[in-house]
Amino acid sequence: MKKGYFITLEGPDGGGKSTQIELTTRFLQEKGYDVVCTREPGGTLSAEKIRAIVLDPDTPIYSLTETLLYLAARAEHIQGLIAPALEQGKVVICDRYSDSTLVYQGLVRGLGLEKVKALNDLVVDGLTPDLTILLDAEPNRLLLRRDTRGVTDRFENEGLAFQEKVRDGFVTLAKLEPERIKVVDALQGQAEVQEVIQKLVLELFK
Repeated sequence: MKKGYFITLEGPDGGGKSTQIELTTRFLQEKGYDVVCTREPGGTLSAEKIRAIVLDPDTPIYSLTETLLYLAARAEHIQGLIAPALEQGKVVICDRYSDSTLVYQGLVRGLGLEKVKALNDLVVDGLTPDLTILLDAEPNRLLLRRDTRGVTDRFENEGLAFQEKVRDGFVTLAKLEPERIKVVDALQGQAEVQEVIQKLVLELFK
């Protein structure tokens, strides 16, 4: 059976990932692709329960605990949803994946990129996205977008300086893996961003 395609969207909060995932899913479905849309942390019953804990701003947890919870959710997500869908030849589009863990916990929380990468490698067991779209913009420009929908989790509650570190972390990863991680200007209009994403996805499918 044909292997599917694994596509992830990453970037600072407020970059429009959810909207672009919805538009991309619709675009591919209209072209006849079987698409599975999911998110991290989450995607399965157990992973969604972990999500409720790890994103709750009223539940204090240590950085290492936070990292391990994310990885536990990812393990459940891969085994319960992502891997089976790919084996069935489907296109899996995921809102965040390993890159977010490397940035938020490895770089910004200060646990160390190599240490977190080693833990993550154990969990993903080689399951790397075929394409990662990084919706990039200066966090202060994205702040207005976040304000319109309200603060919803512990990371959006961290402030501008935190978000700037997050943005720098993603840019660092993109420079390390330019073939996989494609940087897209998130401050363009929705239609313009979607046009770029469609081109990248169709190029992947060639």
